[in-house]
Amino acid sequence: MTMTTAEADKILSAGFAPWVLDLGLSVEAVGDDRATLRLAWSQRLAREGGALSGQALMAAADTAAVIAVSAARGSYGPMTTVQQSTSFQRAVTGSDVLIEAVLTKLGRRMAFADIDMTDERTGLLAARASAVYALLG
Repeated sequence: MTMTTAEADKILSAGFAPWVLDLGLSVEAVGDDRATLRLAWSQRLAREGGALSGQALMAAADTAAVIAVSAARGSYGPMTTVQQSTSFQRAVTGSDVLIEAVLTKLGRRMAFADIDMTDERTGLLAARASAVYALLG
């Protein structure tokens, strides 16, 4: 049974540090092996020049991947990020970002994900990340 967006939002609100919640992420969609989150535009997350900060995008990518792993496993379980690599392709200014995390492999002890971050206004890819998680429980 596929996790609902309400169940995923509950994981988001209960399982992450307050500063991650301050990003204002919301769950847009959840599938058997994926999750799409929205990072709402906020001037608070922008850096000099008005572009969304890379740190905010990286934290959003990590969070989306955790939701995708949870959806694939049917519920949240403790995990830790082992590796994350992010390539930034274009600046995002004044637009929400859609973060889609897709699992490429889910094992008993490890999970692997690719994450696309798309500027909602232009539809262009802003950044791409890959991440690896150790599943702890």
